Amino acid sequence: MGRSIVVANQKGGVGKTTTVVNLAASIALEKQNVLVLDNDPQGNASSGLGFARHEIARSLYDVYTGKHTLEDVIVPTGVPNLFLAPADINLLAVEVELVDREHREYVLKKALEPLKERYSFILIDCPPSLGLLTLNGMVAADSMIVPVQCEYYSLEGLSLLSRTLSLVRGSFNPSLDIEGIVLTMFDSRNTLSHQVAAEVKKHFPDKVYEAQIPRNVTLGEAPSHGKPAVLYDPRSKGAQSYLALAMEMLYEERAG
Repeated sequence: MGRSIVVANQKGGVGKTTTVVNLAASIALEKQNVLVLDNDPQGNASSGLGFARHEIARSLYDVYTGKHTLEDVIVPTGVPNLFLAPADINLLAVEVELVDREHREYVLKKALEPLKERYSFILIDCPPSLGLLTLNGMVAADSMIVPVQCEYYSLEGLSLLSRTLSLVRGSFNPSLDIEGIVLTMFDSRNTLSHQVAAEVKKHFPDKVYEAQIPRNVTLGEAPSHGKPAVLYDPRSKGAQSYLALAMEMLYEERAG
């Protein structure tokens, strides 16, 4: 049975999609079957894996609305062992279309259940909000990875996310736990980066990954070429940091 992991943070610009795409590709390179669910109407995980909007015939929107099964919308990517359930702009309508549906928080979970045994890992990308799409991602997941940008406001966002996690556990998914926290846009020359890292480790002992994701040009360039950084420029610091994160995640190590 595969591990389903939602990558979530209600704060935008912290590296959620970059983490999903590059972590998924890094794990796939280890010959593990990986599925990415692009649960964000912006569709950046889809384009980052080489799928332009006009090339997407079926998306997660069709799963939410019952037009197709999840199996129907999954497509192989250019990365061996890596598969994608793409997103398109129609996902914006999900919040409205499901508003009156009973058990609307469980749609993604029910769609995913029959397929979990096919994949070692399922990574769910979410929009930078705490709406119905993100809630579906949290309910469908076994655990959560939280990317945290190394800046002051990220600490406030973590506090809000902790409260949201408690609410989701209490009402929808009691077993949901934090898989790990990824420090992103880390600048080793910047005192604030080190202060934020220390503060996060203090509040979440044994949950912070040792691998830190630096500010890196390659991580910004790769999506425009429709490739994960680990394929676009595998020797870059950004790619190497995600490869290290994948190894750490596979072997369950944590920074204290």
